[in-house]
Amino acid sequence: MTLKIGVIGTGAIGQDHIRRITNVLSGGEIVAVTDVNQEQAKQIVEVEKLNAKVYDDGHALIQSEDVEALIVTSWGPTHEEFVLAAIKAGKPVFCEKPLATTAEGCKKIVDAEMAYGKPLVQVGFMRRYDKGYRALKNVLDYQKIGEPLIVHCAHRNPTVPDNYIGDMAITDTLVHEIDVLRWLLNDDYASVQIVTPRTSSLAKNGLKDPIMVLLETKKGIRIDVEVFVNCQFGYDIQCQVVGETGTANLPEPSSVIMRSEAKLSTEILVDWKDRFIESYDIELQDWINSTKKGIVSGPTAWDGYVVAVVSDACVEARNSGEIVSIATGDIPEFYKGNLSIVGEA
Repeated sequence: MTLKIGVIGTGAIGQDHIRRITNVLSGGEIVAVTDVNQEQAKQIVEVEKLNAKVYDDGHALIQSEDVEALIVTSWGPTHEEFVLAAIKAGKPVFCEKPLATTAEGCKKIVDAEMAYGKPLVQVGFMRRYDKGYRALKNVLDYQKIGEPLIVHCAHRNPTVPDNYIGDMAITDTLVHEIDVLRWLLNDDYASVQIVTPRTSSLAKNGLKDPIMVLLETKKGIRIDVEVFVNCQFGYDIQCQVVGETGTANLPEPSSVIMRSEAKLSTEILVDWKDRFIESYDIELQDWINSTKKGIVSGPTAWDGYVVAVVSDACVEARNSGEIVSIATGDIPEFYKGNLSIVGEA
């Protein structure tokens, strides 16, 4: 059985997903696409030689009888609208982050999905599918270093575009740590504080860069995350867990060790898409396989909601300079049986 997929949004990430489903993965076929830029949508159909119809808008695509499942990779503020429409139509949907641009919007999606009575929504937090993070989670789940006490993280980009402004260090960048760390630790957050050190002279448009995010979980684990998006040297993701009896580090991406010109060196990746390309492949293949079984096995709408609530608290903490409490509420029974909640890798 081949899953017939419609894609809403044919920008960079939409094109990547179309390419991987068409040329790399199995069990799925792109049968419909749409984008506000109709010419771009038509072009991707031609380039990838798809047997797909180009629809005038996302709602027409969702209602098509030819479409069994949906991928939403359109502009972030449109996600809520299209995911709600997919739920109403009873069609499984994979939505790239953000699930919605507000916590209120995410909660509407959670409520709509629960009212429908069946999980349909998966959110694109691909780090849960990274082999390094899964290896680290295995260490924690089997308590190979005892109970975790402290977590040190860094999320570094070489540069960011001119339109990267305001709170995007939180809403576009930190959100990945927010999701993957609660998954790693099987814990939720209790509070956050943000400290701003000396700003890099290379930061543009008044951006405060870097920032230090200090989180505390409900179990009392302390987390520090350095977000530095103008580090210049490469795309660098770090995570170290300090446990009662040892430490565990996220593995570095494999790289050739070179001895040359009186130096011992390894290359550092500069593009986030290269760092997590395999994770995207595994993520989408898992979504296709799970959708065909009628289940959601990845990050859920509830996970998207929690990230939005925590992100809002982080923005508040940054603006106020105070420690801000985080209240996400208890996980609804509806979502408790999901693999992404109970933390199985």
